[in-house]
Amino acid sequence: MDYATLLKIHLAAVAVSLALFVLRGIWRMLDSPMLKRKWVKIVPHLNDTLLLAAAIGMLVAAGLNPLEHGWLMAKIAGLVVYIALGTIAIKHGKTPRARILAFVGALTVFGYIAKVALSKQVWPF
Repeated sequence: MDYATLLKIHLAAVAVSLALFVLRGIWRMLDSPMLKRKWVKIVPHLNDTLLLAAAIGMLVAAGLNPLEHGWLMAKIAGLVVYIALGTIAIKHGKTPRARILAFVGALTVFGYIAKVALSKQVWPF
């Protein structure tokens, strides 16, 4: 698959991932029974797998090594922090305050990752 196609898949998966995260975060804050639905437990993981596969495909297609490009390492590090905060926000936060702070933190890190992707700078501000 060529880089342009992989990029379109990646960007679409990013949009879906963000939408699903925001939706699940809102449901968590509302203690909605929707969080227990089977599709809610499966679809985000399938989409995130597609997102990651497209990202790896783009690296291969472009011949990029994350160890040689600081901005790629910044995105990967940001992804790890986003996943950790997202897990606290949706599943493991012990108090509503902790879940809300983790949710806001995850969205902030998501914004950072997006800015890094667009600017190709570790510190894009």
